[in-house]
Amino acid sequence: MKNASRYPKGWEEDRVRRLLEHYESQTEDEAAAEDEAVLEDKCQTLMAIPEEILKLPKTT
Repeated sequence: MKNASRYPKGWEEDRVRRLLEHYESQTEDEAAAEDEAVLEDKCQTLMAIPEEILKLPKTT
């Protein structure tokens, strides 16, 4: 039986690999600059969501 991964519509393994490569190869300065640029972009929205709602493991 084939073990197929399921991706959202419009996504495929290659796109996921490229996205991971982009973020994993960033320096801390590049990541910070990208985060700061989003804060100034009026077409973007940032939202704080409590971890307990997302059911994420708590970090220390």
